Amino acid sequence: MTAPDPDALGTLLRHVLETLDGDVAAVHARLGLTEYRPRYSPVLRVLVADGPLPIRDLASRVGVTHSAASQTVAGMRRAGLVTVTPGADARHRVVALTDRARALLPAVEAEWAATTTAMRRLDTELPVPLADELYAVLDALRRHPLRDRITDTGLLPPAGGHRTPVSNG
Repeated sequence: MTAPDPDALGTLLRHVLETLDGDVAAVHARLGLTEYRPRYSPVLRVLVADGPLPIRDLASRVGVTHSAASQTVAGMRRAGLVTVTPGADARHRVVALTDRARALLPAVEAEWAATTTAMRRLDTELPVPLADELYAVLDALRRHPLRDRITDTGLLPPAGGHRTPVSNG
């Protein structure tokens, strides 16, 4: 496989994430965690630390959108790792770990620790630790969102302004 175009940053970021997740998934398979996905670990860790939570709160604690948390929880439910029950409010669904998830915790925690160590070692090969760079990107985008940066190129008028749409033909 060739590397993504350096100007296609979204593709490059997805490629890096797929590479990292693929390697962690290969470790999961070797550990016998065949139905376990790398994206389950942050959810699992929050539920271990905080106990059952509404999906909204789980999403906030993990740092993902409600939609992303709902999709991850659905996969975890299919794998028998969580239960989802109605909350006090009909709009809320509460997520809790199952006994099956608790039984996997020693293997998952060991993998998490080993992965953290491996990432720290990878960081020593990079000009800047990966997490530091990603947080710097997020901070810069919070200060000045990419949509505004694109508008600043002149492609679009500032919000509320008018511009003739670009012709496709």
